[in-house]
Amino acid sequence: MLASIRAAALVGIEAVPVTVEVHAGRGLPQWVITGLPDGAVRESRERVTAALAQSGFEVPARRIIVNLSPADLRKVGTAFDLPIALALLAATQQLPDSALAPLLAVGELGLDGSVRGMRGVLPVARLAAALGAQLVHPACDLAEAALVSAATLRPVASLREVANALVRGGRWPTHDVPALTVPQALPHDDLADVVGQPAAVRALVVAAAGHHNLAMCGPPGAGKTMLARRLPALLPPLDDDARLDVVAIHSVAGLIDPARLRERTRPFRSPHHTISVAGLVGGGPGPRPGEVSLAHHGVLFLDELPHLAAHALEALREPIEDRTVHIARAGGALRFPSDVLLVVAMNPCPCGYAGHPSIACRCAPAALARYAQRLSGPLADRIDLHVTVAPVAPATLARHAPHADHTEAAPTDTATWRDRVHTARSRQLARFGCPNARVPATRLLDTAHVTADARGFLADAAARLALSARAFHRVLRVARTIADLADEERVGVAAVAEALRYRQPRTLGHTDGPTRPATPATADPVTHAS
Repeated sequence: MLASIRAAALVGIEAVPVTVEVHAGRGLPQWVITGLPDGAVRESRERVTAALAQSGFEVPARRIIVNLSPADLRKVGTAFDLPIALALLAATQQLPDSALAPLLAVGELGLDGSVRGMRGVLPVARLAAALGAQLVHPACDLAEAALVSAATLRPVASLREVANALVRGGRWPTHDVPALTVPQALPHDDLADVVGQPAAVRALVVAAAGHHNLAMCGPPGAGKTMLARRLPALLPPLDDDARLDVVAIHSVAGLIDPARLRERTRPFRSPHHTISVAGLVGGGPGPRPGEVSLAHHGVLFLDELPHLAAHALEALREPIEDRTVHIARAGGALRFPSDVLLVVAMNPCPCGYAGHPSIACRCAPAALARYAQRLSGPLADRIDLHVTVAPVAPATLARHAPHADHTEAAPTDTATWRDRVHTARSRQLARFGCPNARVPATRLLDTAHVTADARGFLADAAARLALSARAFHRVLRVARTIADLADEERVGVAAVAEALRYRQPRTLGHTDGPTRPATPATADPVTHAS
């Protein structure tokens, strides 16, 4: 007899429908699984057989053929165990075949008949909602699946629970959705703790306001990592659609933290500099999303940038520009989203002290030359803001130490800056429908409201600095963000001047002293206070 049930396969971060067909006929007892199954799917025979026996069902001694349709789509993972078991029970008349019609089932089976968790439940729940199907899924994944409010969920803890519900005519067991709390931001992730870096804080605020990529260059211990970790708190919280996208990516990657499912803080990913190309942009068996996709809608921080493998760095160019990773395989192509705010940090030279006011650089000229070649021109051209993070003097640290006796104003905290960043972003969304960094070049000069003097100034500067077309438009986008932060409708010369200062990369291996950032008239006086 033949029976079928709907299931789902993951392709990238999307779930696609799969029909599981089971035929139990006469012949020598054996199992045949067709439809491009991977090793985990082929091993489902042993798991399903043991689960059926432990759940009190008959294991038929028949020739069983399992087909996973469409047959040209590779099936990966253990989520096909439950639909195979249900279709087999229907094919051997131990369950009514008609009861499977409204269902879409996924889940791994334990040898004792329990239904265990799986990767990618949220994309599957989205698919079930789109198909109007009832989703039978592991009860342990209920909190994740419940994020899709339009889905009809049937959480189950065992194969016996599913069978009893189908025999009783659809009276499913009830499982409470776990109570989730949104973790509070840690107190040490506040900009108020940053001491003596007004230029870097200013660049951080501009990056957050316009979604501009940022590069920080400075000696060890200057505060580059500390600054980068405070960037997500400046960004607007995730809306409902963006939060589901983030959860879906992490679910497919198997990195879901159930306690943080309802958190709206944007993701922050900081991979080690020894990461591979597949780990950074995606790939490997499956394939699975890389760090640039795990940071989707958030911040990707690459510390010690020159120490990353050159081919890994160059692989970032297209995902950063196109905001999508395309992975081509012989069996087809996959797409992973990669809309990230890129922040990179680097030392000025291999020893880290080129240009330091009090520590001499020990690097030979040849080592400096090799170090300078680590960051290619095309990748540097895709970074909007380049800022030097100078070392903080001990006297400055002492004046700002807790309980110290000083009269300087306290540094501005994250909450204050976040309000200004959100206000600036609201202006951009009303004007362009997206942050300034995402505005198409064709719309910039028409709708960015640039004064005639600022246009002429930018044209002259672009000619003198030999800016590429990409760099020209990126300078204009940054200038538009600076004007938005200053609550100015039109982009003036001062905003363009500050944007140009950020545009000039701090050359790796330079031996000049720390560059003092420009302080244009549009800059916030609080920002440039010590």
